[in-house]
Amino acid sequence: MSVLPRRFKRIKSVLNRRIQDLTVLVEGVSKPHNLSAILRTCDAAGVFEANFICKKNEVKTFNSTAQGSQKWVNLNNHSSSIDAAKKLKKKGFKLFGTTLNKKSIDYRKLDFTQNTCFILGAEKWGLSDDLLAEVDECIYIPMYGMVQSLNVSVAASILLFEAIRQRDRVGLLPKNGEGIDQQKYQKTLFEWAYPEIKDSYKENNYEYPEIDENGEICK
Repeated sequence: MSVLPRRFKRIKSVLNRRIQDLTVLVEGVSKPHNLSAILRTCDAAGVFEANFICKKNEVKTFNSTAQGSQKWVNLNNHSSSIDAAKKLKKKGFKLFGTTLNKKSIDYRKLDFTQNTCFILGAEKWGLSDDLLAEVDECIYIPMYGMVQSLNVSVAASILLFEAIRQRDRVGLLPKNGEGIDQQKYQKTLFEWAYPEIKDSYKENNYEYPEIDENGEICK
């Protein structure tokens, strides 16, 4: 079964704007509503992958708030905070941890145009000491009311779209797939276009087939 041309065009236009060097790492957030809202924001901002820290065997659930965005943003589950931080640093990400302490800097004063990972924790507890020890910069969003913090999904939106604003200003937003390495681009294009059959390819350890410019699988 082939993907409809209009559907394939839409899929490709979205993938062409995906960004591989901008992501989030979420620690200690368990409410499906908040996780769903964060994921929806990632999709809207063009984020290619999102990272969550969860215990083994813990299943992430996403409610209607996600609007199906979990289909379009790759999810990386990490078993521990330190493991997540080290893996992201190995990939070249600079870690910006949202917290309020003496070292924290107003997020508007920093550069998010390259290899940026925003680390967010639960509103009540914030980030763990283990994770704070791994961050490169502590950042905060200024508050002018009685409350000291925003809902975690709102904070994620503010930070991600500030990164998008900065990148747009200097012409770094991808338009033709240059935001993802080509191997991942082709792999993701097939998985998005043919979600019904991708699992059978994986189970049988088959390589994904090439897709032509109309979305047809090449024979």
